[in-house]
Amino acid sequence: MDLNSEREIILDSLQIGSELLYLTKKEVSAAGLSISDILELTRNALIAHGTKNYEMPAKIGVHPFREVFFHAMPAYVPSKNAVGLKWIECYPSNPEKYKLPQTTGLLIINDVLTGCPTALMDATWITAMRTPAVTSLAAGVLHPNATTFGMFGCGVQGVEHCRFIVHTLPKLKKIFVYDVNPLATDRLIKTVQPQIEVEIVHSDSPEEVAKSCEVLSSATVILLEPLAVVKDKWLSAGQTLLPCDLNTFFDPATLRKADKYFVDSSEEHELFASMGYFPEGLPAISGETGEILAGTIPGREDDDELIICSNIGMAVCDVVVGKEVLMQALRKGLGRKLPL
Repeated sequence: MDLNSEREIILDSLQIGSELLYLTKKEVSAAGLSISDILELTRNALIAHGTKNYEMPAKIGVHPFREVFFHAMPAYVPSKNAVGLKWIECYPSNPEKYKLPQTTGLLIINDVLTGCPTALMDATWITAMRTPAVTSLAAGVLHPNATTFGMFGCGVQGVEHCRFIVHTLPKLKKIFVYDVNPLATDRLIKTVQPQIEVEIVHSDSPEEVAKSCEVLSSATVILLEPLAVVKDKWLSAGQTLLPCDLNTFFDPATLRKADKYFVDSSEEHELFASMGYFPEGLPAISGETGEILAGTIPGREDDDELIICSNIGMAVCDVVVGKEVLMQALRKGLGRKLPL
């Protein structure tokens, strides 16, 4: 849809410059974007990033406590007329200490022509959707014939990864899942298994997952000091590792010895490294996820390559998905108008 058509839809519902649309998490979800929609929107955002058709500074943030961060994530994607900013935090101890989510946040979407804010919405649903979309798209291009997938972490991200991955790995036969809390693993299987045809296997140890799967992903916590739960000796040539938690879960030795180490954003990984999140040093970067999807650099070139593709989340994906959430919410009459 071109910019003029989009603005007509917005102007039919909003007085730009005088009001914006506020959307709760429930309303963001009710906008009705399907997994296929989110995969396509995320693919477009990643390709824009990979072809340098975007503007997105590395995340800036503040850190009230050692293991806590708040990030401001602005981005502009011209091909989608999408501009905005996500303000998000990560408090790893929230679930245990306060019975609250580890991550909460808000997303602002602005009008490209005037700069006025047009929407303020919950960002956690979008984050929960675009993150597994990136993992799944990367898996599809780096290991398209994989028959096994392993998921470490069975929270919200684990659930969505298992739902998304079946859309990009057409030969998938089994998904192995592991969490330090077995009840979380059981909940994931109970939730996801009725929705997909691929068998989900409850694993009792990370070693079992690591040794059983061609493609592995982790969505746990992001910590300064690596946990190195998945030992290097458990991994082998030809596997594809897709961490969403920097260098927390996999052995740093594996990151350094991988044949190729891709990232979603070189700038952001270098920023995290400067903050101490890679105490043994950031591995040499082979390229970015969007470049592989855009076809500007090769991905896997040999069946025996051990490949790591670290995706920690980019604002280009948030604003592109968020812009479409806004458009669908306006069509469906969701949310409430707030005066500026």
